[in-house]
Amino acid sequence: MSNESLANLLKEDRRFAPPAELAAHANVTAKAYEQAEADRLGFWAEQARRLTWVTEPTETLDWSNPPFAKWFADGELNVAYNCVDRHVAAGHGDRVAIHFEGEPGDSRAITYAELKDEVSRAANALTELGVRAGDRVAVYLPMIPEAAVAMLACARIGAAHSVVFGGFSADAVASRIQDADAKLVITSDGGYRRGKPTALKPAIDDAVAKCPQVEHVLVVRRTGQDTAFDDSRDVWWHDIVGRQSPEHTPEAFPAEHPLFILYTSGTTGKPKGILHTSGGYLTQAAYTHHAVFDLKPESDVYWCTADIGWVTGHSYIVYGPLANGAT
Repeated sequence: MSNESLANLLKEDRRFAPPAELAAHANVTAKAYEQAEADRLGFWAEQARRLTWVTEPTETLDWSNPPFAKWFADGELNVAYNCVDRHVAAGHGDRVAIHFEGEPGDSRAITYAELKDEVSRAANALTELGVRAGDRVAVYLPMIPEAAVAMLACARIGAAHSVVFGGFSADAVASRIQDADAKLVITSDGGYRRGKPTALKPAIDDAVAKCPQVEHVLVVRRTGQDTAFDDSRDVWWHDIVGRQSPEHTPEAFPAEHPLFILYTSGTTGKPKGILHTSGGYLTQAAYTHHAVFDLKPESDVYWCTADIGWVTGHSYIVYGPLANGAT
């Protein structure tokens, strides 16, 4: 195909109007553009009110040190509370938070009340293992509900998580653990790919051998395959999480508190970690689900391969085979 032909493919002048019924019931209309253009910061201050704040922010954007933007910097909140607890408190505990469909055919339906209990247990387990606010936790899991629980548990106690794709090599995992200075790694015995169990723990064993700062490896039993275990370091998820109390009080953290680190693929050099903080990220996530996905809380279920966007209180289908280990 010639360059001219390729350039022509970039030209599109047609417009496709949405169905009238869809437009009539859309969460967001063209008026939002006018509001944002007239008062950009006021618009985002309004969107931040979608969240539950322990300390309401009075500042919207601090742009005094470009390119470092600080959003809602004087506000305080807990991300996990916004994603889970507040929906239970609002009377929606029986609503399904996660519909899980696994590759072997297993399935789970986890309500918001059940998710709150499991996240609280995991948060208590992480605390028992010495994880504190400001620490980093690496997550190397297949796409199973425990991946979401782990991320939310980290957010609940103020520890930043770094999710690493479950197909990366030991060296790739080690470089990300080292860069984040993670003190704990959460993994599983394995996952499923094309219908067959694939080991994950051996890659973590090799990676952690190069990361002396890692104190514990928390292991989810997924496939049941034989797994090497270091009793001085490794802990089974079901052993430590299963015996924890479902009661846990989330702590409020500043809006600029680190939430997670997402690394680039590293195909052009050393992977670069991008840090997302709490208040601004969660505001954007809440508004995106409301506006772009046009989700309706009483009827819509959002299909995804991985997400921590329960901030809006919807149901999610997490489907393993499409992105086993991806986030």
